[in-house]
This record gives sequence, C-alpha cells and structure tokens, in this order.
Amino acid sequence: MTLVEGKEVKVGDYVGFKCDIEQSGKIIAINGNQLTLSSGCDPFEGGYIGGKFEYTEDADRCWIE
Repeated sequence: MTLVEGKEVKVGDYVGFKCDIEQSGKIIAINGNQLTLSSGCDPFEGGYIGGKFEYTEDADRCWIE
C-alpha cells in the first residue's frame, strides 16, 4: 500500500507534485514508494522535466489532487 498525505493511492489517481513548478499527473504505475506519473496529452513543464510525458516521483513528495 502506498500513501500520499496519509491516504492510499492507486493507479488512475491524480496527485500533485513540484518539479520546477507545481503540476499534477495521473498515476500509471506504483513501485514501492515510487509513483510513475503521466502528464496526459500535454507534456510536463519546467526546465528539468519539461517536454516529458512520464515522470517518477516519491509518494512522500506528492499531494492529493
């Protein structure tokens, strides 16, 4: 079970995170405490992950959207 803000998350849920800027993504995979997030139709923004459609972030660095 992976928790974000004390709540269990699953594939298909949306979470917010900050990487360069605050943005959100849909969980497409969970590996322990790591959430793989999809940006959907438009890529993520920012200098570090800008242009990517998938990004992996620690669950404890995310919040419920």
